[in-house]
Amino acid sequence: MRLVFAGTPEFSVPCLEACRASGADVVAVYTQPDRPAGRGRKLTPSPVKEAALAAGIPVEQPESLKSAEVQQTLAAYRADLMVVVAYGLILPRKVLALPRLGCWNVHASLLPRWRGAAPIQRAILAGDSESGVGLMQMEAGLDTGPVLLERRTPIERQDTGGSLHDRLSTLGADVLAEGLRRVIAGEALVARAQPDEGVTYAHKLDKAEARLDFSRTAQELEYQVRAFDPWPVAEGEMAGETLRIWSAHAVEQAHDAMPGTVVAAGREGIDIACGQNILRVTAVQRAGGKRITATDYLNARPELRGTR
Repeated sequence: MRLVFAGTPEFSVPCLEACRASGADVVAVYTQPDRPAGRGRKLTPSPVKEAALAAGIPVEQPESLKSAEVQQTLAAYRADLMVVVAYGLILPRKVLALPRLGCWNVHASLLPRWRGAAPIQRAILAGDSESGVGLMQMEAGLDTGPVLLERRTPIERQDTGGSLHDRLSTLGADVLAEGLRRVIAGEALVARAQPDEGVTYAHKLDKAEARLDFSRTAQELEYQVRAFDPWPVAEGEMAGETLRIWSAHAVEQAHDAMPGTVVAAGREGIDIACGQNILRVTAVQRAGGKRITATDYLNARPELRGTR
């Protein structure tokens, strides 16, 4: 089987490795153009590009797949299948029709819930109890294609956007490896159409969403803190100082304080009054500083210790 892989971030790399391990011939890798990164804004290759070059696979980096010239280059690879994992570019209908077996997509949600750009963070933000990955036969709509295979995983209370990302990346590679193994063995996978009910969209994350509003419930803010770790990281004002809040959890405790007030501070964390219950903050970051525990923060601000 001749296979073209399209992906860009770290999430996609295990799936590229699954393609290589499957016995298929990965004839090309498509990834987004190098982007400026870091303090020096130096052009930096994507993780998928680095993995492809290390494996000696030809790399293509078009700005778009819409031009006839780009489509001719892709067609010349004579791919039987194109595997797309967090590529970041729209595949036109003509591209979807090029491979003999069409295009597969590994998507990090239980479709049709959380179609779109940020399904991992949106699932945590909404308080979902479960997530997963789907191997989907791509069509023109946004993540609307029929599902070939699926894997599920519970969302634990300690899960963050980062930990769930890593787990789903591994699950995605597993489900892709199974799909490739079965198709290479001559099996025709049965595609299951997505139901019309339960469709939600995972819109791209915006840094402005990370600002904590303490008039909301403590549980909602816990979801926000967990979802936005490691990016863009929740931010809130605590005792007159704006901090990045890396770790916090909701505590069921009634109070009559104004939302945003520090009501207690000690070894267990810093308790902040919310619209309902208490948010206990356990790790923060001051402007220009690094991530520290709430205990270390209190050492720098001893006036907060005790009940306020």
